[in-house]
Amino acid sequence: MKFILSCIGKMKQGPQEDLFTLYKARLKTPLLIHEFEAKASLPTLKRQEAEAELLLSPFQEHTFIIALDETGREFTSRSLAHKIQDIKNQGYKAIGFIIGGADGLHPLIKERADFFLCLGRLTWPHMLVRGLLAEQLYRGESILDGHPYHRD
Repeated sequence: MKFILSCIGKMKQGPQEDLFTLYKARLKTPLLIHEFEAKASLPTLKRQEAEAELLLSPFQEHTFIIALDETGREFTSRSLAHKIQDIKNQGYKAIGFIIGGADGLHPLIKERADFFLCLGRLTWPHMLVRGLLAEQLYRGESILDGHPYHRD
């Protein structure tokens, strides 16, 4: 089992990358990241379509795809940990996460995703979302392992 993160934009050195790297290193489950750039000069719908094709490209069969979207389901850390454990128990080889570009997700992603996750009602910079997601994945592992990192 592995986690795959597919996202738009290349992360630059700095605090957001440091945050992501910190929690990625703490995970027991491998986390692979695929970063893509779509041509900014394209009209919005064409750019979204190009981004969708890129974002979906890392995922093979037997990957459960979770798209991060403001219309997705909100969880507590504990309930997200159990949701991910349930997905792992279904025999998937990977759990993929999609973080789209500034203009949102194209219908291709909305058709292909198995689940939609919302990290809250606030809007977050997509580079920061990577670190937030990595932290929640680590927190979920610590919850399931009974590690004291998470406190209710």
